[in-house]
Amino acid sequence: MAGRRSRSGVAALVLLLVFLTGCGGRSAADSATADVQRLLDRRAAAVLDHDERAYARTGTGADFARVRALPLADWSYRVTGLRRSGDTATADAELRYRVAGYDRAPVTAGRTLRLSRAADGQWSVDADRPARKSAQQLWDQGTVQVVRGERSLVLGVGRSGRSLRGFADLADRAVPAVSQAWGTDWSRRVVLLVPKSLEGMAGLLGSPASAYRGIAAVTTGETGAPARAPADRVIVNPDAFALLGTLGEQVVITHETTHVATRAHTTPATPLWLSEGYADWVGYRAAGRTPREAAPELSRAVTEGRLPAALPDDRDFGFTGDASRLARAYESGWTACRLIADRWGEARLGDFYRAVGEHRKRAGAVEEAMREVLGTTPEAFTGEWRDYLRVQLG
Repeated sequence: MAGRRSRSGVAALVLLLVFLTGCGGRSAADSATADVQRLLDRRAAAVLDHDERAYARTGTGADFARVRALPLADWSYRVTGLRRSGDTATADAELRYRVAGYDRAPVTAGRTLRLSRAADGQWSVDADRPARKSAQQLWDQGTVQVVRGERSLVLGVGRSGRSLRGFADLADRAVPAVSQAWGTDWSRRVVLLVPKSLEGMAGLLGSPASAYRGIAAVTTGETGAPARAPADRVIVNPDAFALLGTLGEQVVITHETTHVATRAHTTPATPLWLSEGYADWVGYRAAGRTPREAAPELSRAVTEGRLPAALPDDRDFGFTGDASRLARAYESGWTACRLIADRWGEARLGDFYRAVGEHRKRAGAVEEAMREVLGTTPEAFTGEWRDYLRVQLG
């Protein structure tokens, strides 16, 4: 019995040493991560409570003013990694936030935070930046200004209040116009981001500025997104937008708002000629422009005998390609949707769009939707479309 007790004691001692030496390091790392998580929880609470003093107690408060005006329903961090070196550390975190009244689910953004630890052992934030390969958030570019419309929320940086109000007015007119064409099975609210420059727009999209030069606005969002998906963002290129006339401004914002409305029914099966053409069709629907006025590049091609042989493919919509080719691609999509509305009716155009989006893969989606909704084939439709171009643009 004495011998068995002795072996038991040795085993217990070995287990204790394993725990102290093997688990002790992990506990220290886990402790630091937990401390940083609690710090970021306090920081998030300060943002939601608009408590600048509490925010400053978590570290640098210089960026608090940048987010102060944001109407937030949620704001939280989740630490996903921590690299520590003595009294300094770098944390990888997932920021989740939701704009009150607009976002049905949180927007997620990768962030990298630099931290330091004081003599009392407390961590504080020294810097909070977009994570590598993550796009900027609007407040990374400056203090966010907010203008509320009846059906819109405009967030801007470096813009005058009057300028932002103009965007809200455009969006407020776009929402009912889109609902009249598409229906009301969408949020019927839109968020616009208006940075200071083209470079600011590119930063929000995480892409080089050259990719969007000459593009007045783009809409971000997950295609085929469920009803609980976050609200889309219409991101404006102020440099290109400034070159538009009054009609052009309204067409662009109505076009982008259409993308917001149709997002849940836009899937990988939806060709760009349909998604972009439909958005242009809604944008021009009440504009009072003739086909030649709305499609000048395609009109020029038709009158010069360069009638397109087929509808454009997705590659024709690349922003970095030839500007005339890009314009013809958009105008081709618009005329194709206009043909459907004229020949089969506006309601059938919407049914066709939804039917294509019900597929999850491109192959066969347009063919089946044309057969079931329009009673035609892609070959026959292309022939009708080319005849339509001759009549409308020739």
